[in-house]
Amino acid sequence: MARKLKAQVIALAAVAMAVAAAAGTYVLTQTGAGQSTVATAAQVQAGHAAAGADALKVLSVTPASGTRHVNGGEPVEVQFSAPLAAGSPSPVLSPAVAGRWSVTGSAMTFTPDEPFSPLTRVTVRVPGGADGVRSAAGGHLAAPVVSQFSTASYTGVRLAELLAQLGYLPLTWTPSASSSGHMFQDGSAGASQAVMAYSPPAGTFTWHEGYPSALTSQWQGNGSSVIVRGAVMAFEFQHGMATTGVATPRVWGALFRAVAAGSRNPAGYTYAVASKASPEMLTIWHDGRVVLRSPTNTGVPVSPTVDGTFPVYLRYRFQIMSGTNPDGSSYADPVSFVAYFNGGDAVHYFPRGSYGFQQSLGCVELPYSAAERAYPYLTYGSLVTVSG
Repeated sequence: MARKLKAQVIALAAVAMAVAAAAGTYVLTQTGAGQSTVATAAQVQAGHAAAGADALKVLSVTPASGTRHVNGGEPVEVQFSAPLAAGSPSPVLSPAVAGRWSVTGSAMTFTPDEPFSPLTRVTVRVPGGADGVRSAAGGHLAAPVVSQFSTASYTGVRLAELLAQLGYLPLTWTPSASSSGHMFQDGSAGASQAVMAYSPPAGTFTWHEGYPSALTSQWQGNGSSVIVRGAVMAFEFQHGMATTGVATPRVWGALFRAVAAGSRNPAGYTYAVASKASPEMLTIWHDGRVVLRSPTNTGVPVSPTVDGTFPVYLRYRFQIMSGTNPDGSSYADPVSFVAYFNGGDAVHYFPRGSYGFQQSLGCVELPYSAAERAYPYLTYGSLVTVSG
């Protein structure tokens, strides 16, 4: 009886296979429980292809996850383990910027039309699962892959280049022959400027004539000197911003717009030196020439005027200046043409019987006529050096 049943099963299978061979539509498959199911030939063929295809993997993301100080204008690349199928969904970038994804073999590359903002954390999300990236052989990325990197600050070198170009520094910046000069001299799109802010073009700084070594010796060329800080303050003032001397994203955006519009510094460049050598003198240079030289008074030994170079950060045409004398008494003195440069130290008019030696409580005092002439030049960001 068992042999007869076995023969019937074999016969049934043979008939089913014959039907499949003839029609090309159905085949018989065996389940793990010994039961039979019917599937289309196309389904079986697809199943075999899927089983034979390697699962798609992400081999690398560039910039690598966790990378900091990235040039926000550089491409983002995702490298996969196999060539990709046409129409695979692109990774998603957050925050989003204008640009385009392209596929070459097993790589997807995003080329930005505008860079990511400085000091920004960028997330790259590669889609996975049934609706995710797939290979040309039919393999799928099993699950989404997420990678993050952080962009750098814009560079101090480019900050100095732009400030020089706009006339806020006592130097000229000239791009090298290897750079595209038109990109710098007639303005360019903000996106291009932002790319250069990450990666400054080569060029040369040249000092304007007429300035003393007390100023030129402080130049560092990397955007970190007090000369650049004063220039940022001057730019901020001219563009209606708080004069902090810090190049915030808002300042950078204003710089890009100023370059594109050719909006140069309308105030020119001023530098002042208060010398404590006897007789004490204040000398002011404007656009490379001496515009004022006057006897002055600096602080007495118990309240000296601190040596150093400082930018003017606050100005008053007239003020009641108050404080405490060395003997503990208080004062409240009317002063005119006031330009603060270091804490409570300021250049201003104060009536004295004579000038040229230590008399003040830290300020740089001038006769009325000299203070009146100095005041228009000592604008926000103008540098004052105290020496001796």
